[in-house]
Amino acid sequence: MDSFDNDTRFEDTGMSTQSNMVKVAVVGGEGIGPEVTAQSRRVLDWFAAKRNVPMTLREAQYGLIPYLATGKVLPEDTAEAMDEADAILWGATGGPETTEVPAAARKAGSLLGLRSKYDLYANLRPIVASPALSASAPLKAEVLDGVDFVIIRELTSGIYFGEPRGIETLPDGQRRGFNTEQYTTNQIRRVARSAFELARTRRNKVCSVDKANVLETSVVWREEVIKLHKEEFSDVELTHLYVDNAAMQIVREPRQFDVMVTGNIFGDILSDCAAMASGSLGMLPSASLGPVDRFGRRKALYEPVHGSAPDIAGKGIANPLGSILSVAMLLRLTLNRPEDADLLEKAVQTALASGARTADIAEAGAKKLSTVQMGDAVLGALDKISAKEHA
Repeated sequence: MDSFDNDTRFEDTGMSTQSNMVKVAVVGGEGIGPEVTAQSRRVLDWFAAKRNVPMTLREAQYGLIPYLATGKVLPEDTAEAMDEADAILWGATGGPETTEVPAAARKAGSLLGLRSKYDLYANLRPIVASPALSASAPLKAEVLDGVDFVIIRELTSGIYFGEPRGIETLPDGQRRGFNTEQYTTNQIRRVARSAFELARTRRNKVCSVDKANVLETSVVWREEVIKLHKEEFSDVELTHLYVDNAAMQIVREPRQFDVMVTGNIFGDILSDCAAMASGSLGMLPSASLGPVDRFGRRKALYEPVHGSAPDIAGKGIANPLGSILSVAMLLRLTLNRPEDADLLEKAVQTALASGARTADIAEAGAKKLSTVQMGDAVLGALDKISAKEHA
């Protein structure tokens, strides 16, 4: 396993491992994770070689393979790589191999645990409809026209982390499962602040989603969002929707949204629903951000929204665009290279406009590319666009 200190992969481009280098841990994970992340790694290499992006990469393993060797799904060298990294590019977790790993070992190295460890409380999921995919998208082209919004999901609190939780047997022999939904003022305000700040860089609109007509946690959520808005962000337009209505509106008229902010479980569900407004779950990137430290840095984990897709793992047909677009978010949010992020997003759209399709986004009769071929298409588009810029 290479360390960041002795990584020599970029010596031929004149790069060094000085302290100004951004450290990126590349963890492919399980299922289709390694396949799609391999294409993202090619993209990162391209930006290091062709655009002199100051970063060092360290690859690390997660899942069944390290478990069989070390007894841990998250072995010490992987934990070290992630601890040292400024950003983590994550593939996927889960799959048929999960049954070969005891539940306790799986839980000890879980993604939820990593989110908590690094306090990655703000999960950003951009929802952008590609005109090139209108023929294969589940929603009508006129509904998808102009769709460009971001869902910010609170990621380290709520029902996924609340206590008490468990499964018990009642006196009459029935089993009961229970979980606790809870939010504090600070947990709500910091993710809402992220939404308001992001909206100021976009169309200046925030929609807060809750279930305040039923849940006390949502009552507190709505009241705290309103207070913060009044105190610090009165220049931003603020609206509220109940989560059931929000799900309907995402399908009915997704272009109405700019920035949507919501709790952990609602954000989990709504972001998958919103995938239909982008054409495929395989197209969606995400960024999970921690608090800003005293040096102005923040830990970040970038990953495609899709899961490990065990049914197609190893077949070389998975869509790598969600992972590649996660690299665009890494370029923008961690590396502070918005021009490079724009270039990569443009390259993806150029590849799609030229007809590049993996099976999940292919319209009837279209040629279906492999995972590697889609990576080739994006890299080819990067070369062409870059060449035109320097012509």
